[in-house]
Amino acid sequence: MTRSDTSAGADLMEALTAISVRAALAILNEAGKDGVQRKADGSPVTSADLAAEAANRDGLKRVAPSLPVVSEEQAAPEQPLPRDADYFLVDPLDGTREFISGHDEYAVNVALMQGGAPVLGIIAAPALGLVWRGLVGGGAERVAFSADGTCAPPERVHARSRPLGELSVLVSRSHLDPRTQAYLAGLPKARTVGCGSAVKFCRIADGSADLYPRLAPTRDWDVAAGHALVKAAGGRVLAPDGTPLAYGTPARLIPGFIASADPTKL
Repeated sequence: MTRSDTSAGADLMEALTAISVRAALAILNEAGKDGVQRKADGSPVTSADLAAEAANRDGLKRVAPSLPVVSEEQAAPEQPLPRDADYFLVDPLDGTREFISGHDEYAVNVALMQGGAPVLGIIAAPALGLVWRGLVGGGAERVAFSADGTCAPPERVHARSRPLGELSVLVSRSHLDPRTQAYLAGLPKARTVGCGSAVKFCRIADGSADLYPRLAPTRDWDVAAGHALVKAAGGRVLAPDGTPLAYGTPARLIPGFIASADPTKL
């Protein structure tokens, strides 16, 4: 990015942070309420998902009315988008199962897509009162927020180099698949840590962990914000074969990925 692009990106990141915090507070306001339903694919959806969806869409429409929004809760945009289009990719409540179960690790994911890749990512964790955000080429930050939506000054974060000893590897509580388990079995000196939702990307970005492999399919909106965040923090996210992730396919499906804090190693 040029200097002017980076400045504009930083301004947009501030605006998207505010939107994500409002969505996070909307989720917290729905916590404990009944009304879990099942979508066509069998996955759960709650009033909190829908409240966060509304907060995100309203906010994004005000900030960038010309950019389409592709969201998990409204996956088909008004018209098909070219894969290199500029648009927002949103998961209003990533980790609905963790939310329903009372775990703290669920999140609001917002990514800006440009040229087929995420260039800006915001992940807000409502129960933790934290936002992680990153602009590719502009660095990554962690921001605490309070119950009234006030944000503390941002703290710069960086992915860490691969340690000489034990490797901290993040795995999903809800979606640990056989291929990922086999991959973990081949890692020497690996300590696996269960973690929910896109918060796993955040732990890579802020230097708390080293690796996050997922070798089972997931959706674009589950990955894009974390991808941008990890890359902004100095790490990388690639397909298991080392190639770039392909966003914007008709099914919006990511077959698998490995997020690494150290860009020189997987």
